[in-house]
Amino acid sequence: MGEEKVFFDEMNGAGDTSRVPYGGYESWFRNEDISRLQKKSSEAETFFRRTGITFNVYGQQEADERLIPFDIIPRIISAREWARLEKGIEQRVRAINAFLHDIYHRQEILRSGRVPYKLIADNEAFLPEMMNFTPPGGVYTHIVGTDLVRTGEDEFLVLEDNARTPSGVSYMLENRETMLHLFPELFSQNNVRPVSDYPRNLRRSLSASPPDACAGTPVVAVLTPGIHNSAYFEHSFLADEMGVELVEGHDLRIENGRVAMRTTKGYKPIDVLYRRIDDNFLDPMTFNPDSLLGVPGIMDVYRAGGITIANAPGTGISDDKALYSYMPEIVEFYTGEKPLLKNVPTWRCSEADSLTYVLEHLAELVVKEVHGSGGYGMLVGPAASKKELAEFEAKLRARPSNYIAQPTLALSTVPILAKKGLSPRHVDLRPYVLVSPKTIDITPGGLTRVALKEGSLVVNSSQGGGTKDTWVLEE
Repeated sequence: MGEEKVFFDEMNGAGDTSRVPYGGYESWFRNEDISRLQKKSSEAETFFRRTGITFNVYGQQEADERLIPFDIIPRIISAREWARLEKGIEQRVRAINAFLHDIYHRQEILRSGRVPYKLIADNEAFLPEMMNFTPPGGVYTHIVGTDLVRTGEDEFLVLEDNARTPSGVSYMLENRETMLHLFPELFSQNNVRPVSDYPRNLRRSLSASPPDACAGTPVVAVLTPGIHNSAYFEHSFLADEMGVELVEGHDLRIENGRVAMRTTKGYKPIDVLYRRIDDNFLDPMTFNPDSLLGVPGIMDVYRAGGITIANAPGTGISDDKALYSYMPEIVEFYTGEKPLLKNVPTWRCSEADSLTYVLEHLAELVVKEVHGSGGYGMLVGPAASKKELAEFEAKLRARPSNYIAQPTLALSTVPILAKKGLSPRHVDLRPYVLVSPKTIDITPGGLTRVALKEGSLVVNSSQGGGTKDTWVLEE
């Protein structure tokens, strides 16, 4: 059934001539020698290897460190398309922040019946410790990554929200750096909007939500679980680019009601902590008592106004894939507007009628765990064997509330540089959003992930996908 779908080609549209955003690039490409481009592609790989841009793949007996594949054919978005996306993303992010404030305070959306109480109360990502506490500046999601897919000329859909600890922004920045190094002439010819100011904007945005205890210029630090984490390269990269300290739990302690980091001149208080560890490991006195990654007592300091934690603990509930299906209602409830960006149609397997439908159409659907990420724990029905379908059916029957299902989307394609020239591959897009009390800043572009395997719809790097540079053109 998947083979019958018609896929929108972002470079060529429905015809043989390139779409307007690709016009300048395609003219340049026609005059290029494929062997020269292949050589440039090898240069890019060498550059990534030298820079150390790797990620860890889990699931084998040992974590496997790999180079993330990079394709040198850019994904190009027009100024008009981007303006539409920006409006939709900003609306959604505002709604998510309003929703988080509401469920940790008056819970009006639950009282109204728009979102089931059970979905929040029974959710492991909901933190009772955050009840009746407002984070500094009223910001819950300082950094958001909204995953989008395109299914037509004017059809973008939100695939999922990432408000816990969205990753991948270092790849967006390094992809651009690599392309500027390889093809400097293309950027002036095509009038591409820059992305290099993201680290500066990130630091400014984080500093705009200081805690009550902050005196003077906020001190910012990045908290990492350490070198064995799959995104450690990104943690160190962002700390370096922002010009702030990269710290681990053992570098921190509570001192005079503040979280302080060890320095060569003694301990220094931190005002804003950009944490890249999950809620459960943040404070062994409040959450997982066995955690060695966090800071004992940090939640008490946080609630007393001694530090800002970005993103706020408890934001992960907005990433829940069962809650995702209620996002159209959530957007309308808090903004009074219809969503500018649509959701992918979703069946909640916790509901008997939906479960019946999903079980009957398993071979046609994509089924995901409500707390899953990275492409793990999911079933792509059209690509699954009979054995895989049978095994997944058993999982669904045993724990239906653990899953949601969606149709297999006709994801748009963008060409990659294959051995004999250009070849279409499916893509998604993760734009990065920075939220401060007064502004929402959306980096023009984001991370395009590409399914390098022909016909595959799975773009995650952990599942064999790669990345591309994403160009947003000026007017």
